[in-house]
Amino acid sequence: MPNGRYILRAAAPDAIGILADVTGFLARAGLNVIESQDFGDVDTQRFFVWVDFETPEGFSRETFEAGFRALAEKHGMTWSLRRKQDMPRALVMVSKGDHCLNDLLYRHRRGQLGADITAIVSNHEDGRWLADRHSLPFHYVPVTAETKLEAEDRLRQLIASTESDFVILARYMQVLSDGLCRELEGRCINIHHSFLPSFKGARPYHQAHKRGVKLIGASAHYVTADLDEGPIIAQDVSPVDHRMGPQRMAEIGRDIEARVLSRAVTAHAEGRVFLNGIRTVVFE
Repeated sequence: MPNGRYILRAAAPDAIGILADVTGFLARAGLNVIESQDFGDVDTQRFFVWVDFETPEGFSRETFEAGFRALAEKHGMTWSLRRKQDMPRALVMVSKGDHCLNDLLYRHRRGQLGADITAIVSNHEDGRWLADRHSLPFHYVPVTAETKLEAEDRLRQLIASTESDFVILARYMQVLSDGLCRELEGRCINIHHSFLPSFKGARPYHQAHKRGVKLIGASAHYVTADLDEGPIIAQDVSPVDHRMGPQRMAEIGRDIEARVLSRAVTAHAEGRVFLNGIRTVVFE
C-alpha cells in the first residue's frame, strides 16, 4: 500500500513531558512528521498539539490508536486522528450577498478549501445560479417570524441528509435560535464586518464613513447563543481614508470578509482550530 498522510489533534491539561511523549510515540512508530505545531496556554493551563505525519508501508491505524489511547489516558488528553484526504463536509448558508459564497466555491473547485461542500441553503433564490454553475444542490428555505422554527427544523434535516460535519454562514442574514446555536457549537462558522459592536444594523459602511473610520475589517468566529461574540478564528483589516466613499469602503469590506471566512473554514477543516475557553488556538 502507498504511504498515507494523517492529521493528529490533541489537547490536555498542561504538564511537563506531554510533547516529549507525543513526539517519542510518533518516532517509535516510525512515522515521518511533515508538520508539527504545539502551544501551552499559561492562562488556561491547556496544551495543544497538531501533527501532520506520513506513514510507512504496513502502517496499522488500529495499532496506532490503541497505543496512543494509553498515552492519552496518562495525560487526560482529548484527541482525534483522521486521514488527511478525508475532508470534512460543509453545508453553506447564504442570503442575498454572494461575495463570500463565490470565494468559497472557487476555492472548493480548485481543491484549496480543505472541505467538501455538500449543498447551499438560502432564504433567497439569488444564489441558485452559483450553485448550478458549480453543480451543487441548492435548497431554498424561506424564513419569516412565523416560520423560523420550521425553517430551522428543515436545516437540521439538511445537515443530517447531506452528512455535513459543519456549517458555514456565508453572509446568512438570519439570526439562529439559541437552541440551534448550542446544537452547532464548535461546528458553525460565521463572518461579519469588524465594526461590531459599533455600527449595528443596516448600511454599516455608510455609518463608518460618516464617522471617519480609518480601518475596516472582518471577523470569522464560531457561532454561539451570544450574537456575534463566539470564539474568533480569523480576522483581518485594511486601512481606508477620507478619499473613499461608502461604496468603495463596502467593496474593500466585502473582499476582506471573503478571504477571512475562507481562512477560517480552511483552518477548521484541516483541524488547526482548537477551542480554548472563550477563545481559540489556531495553528495556521
